[in-house]
Amino acid sequence: MINRIGKRAFAIVFTVSLLGLGACSSAPDEEDIQRVPNKSAQALYEDAKQTLDSGLYARAIELLSAIDSRYPFGPMSKQVQLDLVFAHYQAGNTEQALATIDRFIRLNPNHKDLDYMYYMRGLVNIKADENAFQEYFGVDRADRDANRTRVAFTDLSTLVNRFPDSGYAPEAKRRLVWLLNKMARYELKVADYYYEREAYLAAANRGKYVVEHYSQSSYLDEALEMMEKSYEKLGLPELSKHARMTRELNKNK
Repeated sequence: MINRIGKRAFAIVFTVSLLGLGACSSAPDEEDIQRVPNKSAQALYEDAKQTLDSGLYARAIELLSAIDSRYPFGPMSKQVQLDLVFAHYQAGNTEQALATIDRFIRLNPNHKDLDYMYYMRGLVNIKADENAFQEYFGVDRADRDANRTRVAFTDLSTLVNRFPDSGYAPEAKRRLVWLLNKMARYELKVADYYYEREAYLAAANRGKYVVEHYSQSSYLDEALEMMEKSYEKLGLPELSKHARMTRELNKNK
């Protein structure tokens, strides 16, 4: 069963599910759950599994939530929660997915699938930070607040550091590189905003922040350039010169 979940989780990294984007829904309420047929936990799970595999995420969430509510201590309760996270993620219910993940981590601190939960927490926070349609049509949103991005970075860093041998670690590392660049890009967008409004000290400090915290990103040269020109505007030639020399040294590496 876990292998099925693992394959499903890796699939969502490399494909954009338009069905998932179109199936956004809120979590089912008690009335929805009550309408689920009164079957055994195993029978309900078989229905939920088939529904989930068919991409009918809203219905799968109803079925899984019914199992979770009616059989909270059953033998498949952990598996139900794993599937609920995936279903909520695909349906775009990021807050419900995060709540399920956090509850699972809190109640099962030593569970064998904890790496999967941190991996999914990172992906959910990434999705929560994105406007799918604007991203799809190529609208530049790098100037948005990067808080969710930072949380996703922490989630995936936790996975890599605590579970280095996890099957999810290689993809998490690739995501971390992307997130690092995204955070650095955000800081430089803000720096550009300040520079255009002649707030040169604030612009220089944003560039400095990228140098100090995101030196492994692909935006190091741009950050140093921002520092160089901002310090020049501030009448600080030595600091401007130092930023320029650092840029040149990095280019020659």
